[in-house]
Amino acid sequence: MDRDLGEVFDADHDDLREHFERDTYRGRAYHYLPDARHGVERGTVVVGDAVVRGFPSIPRTLVLDPGVVEFFDGPVAVEEKLNGYNVRVACADGDVYAFTRSGYICPFTTDLARDLPVDAFFDDHPERVVCGELIGPENPYTTHDYAEVDEAALRVFDVRHRETGEPMPVADRREVCDAYDLPQVPEFGVHDPTGAADAVREAIDDLDARGREGVVMKSADGRRALKYTTSAIHRADLAHAFDKPYDYGRDFLFARIIREAYQAVEFDDDEAQTRERARDLGEAILLPAVESIRDVAADRLIGDEHTIRGDPATIEAQLNRFRGYGLHLEILDDGYEDGERVVRFLKVADTSREKIAHYLTGGTIDE
Repeated sequence: MDRDLGEVFDADHDDLREHFERDTYRGRAYHYLPDARHGVERGTVVVGDAVVRGFPSIPRTLVLDPGVVEFFDGPVAVEEKLNGYNVRVACADGDVYAFTRSGYICPFTTDLARDLPVDAFFDDHPERVVCGELIGPENPYTTHDYAEVDEAALRVFDVRHRETGEPMPVADRREVCDAYDLPQVPEFGVHDPTGAADAVREAIDDLDARGREGVVMKSADGRRALKYTTSAIHRADLAHAFDKPYDYGRDFLFARIIREAYQAVEFDDDEAQTRERARDLGEAILLPAVESIRDVAADRLIGDEHTIRGDPATIEAQLNRFRGYGLHLEILDDGYEDGERVVRFLKVADTSREKIAHYLTGGTIDE
């Protein structure tokens, strides 16, 4: 590792250094921090002399009123929270890379990022990192689709200083990204704190009806952020989790149920609406689990299906990256279209499959 971490992070150099792990990307060594340490964010990366800070976690409010007023003391920018995967794109040690939230260089996303108009941006702003959500079909991580997105695409939600993590003010970021044709997340305006709760609730009603995820609220300087999500995404998350019922912990279940409970109260659901919400939530939990148990009983594999396309070497690197994580991949289709390799594969949920099979064959459970 080339940089003196103590100098960069104002922390004990040797202690911090030992927590970084080494990896390689196409022969280029880099180091990443798998867990937050000494105030340094998880996913922080060192590539040569370049440091790319990890993206900070964003707190959530369970009630908009008074949650928003208590959290913000000035103008609040409201933007859509998209359902994809968090990536940071930076020019580090002479090349553009895309880093996952945990700090890995992702082959698939790096190739996609290099196709964006980022060269001019990094020529003028080499010290910056572009933070965004990778959404759309044919991506290796998520399965949610957006009607207006035909292929995997990046939507920028933040621009930060690469080494310090200092965010660019929201208005400046939107102006800069527009100037460089970097597509951004949709916005719902800027509001004072007392009016922001009503604005967010109106946005949530619209997003919920369209099956979208939610919003992120930000202070004008970008330093404070708060998120709030829709009932639709709570159900979608639960359905996704209970399709693989033993691969997700009980905390995952509790968090989403409690969000629904607070939302039902704040949105002043009447008895009929509360019962409808409860029925929809129960179906999101039970129906996918029943389907998976039936699939295992019929000796079918369960898991998440993805399709990716691109340069053959990149696709192979991405599949090998997943296998290196210990993921069990079942290749369903593998071919070529217009010179690109197209692979459809299943990330097999081995833990759920094995436990379901165990119980179906008479295994017992201690409770």
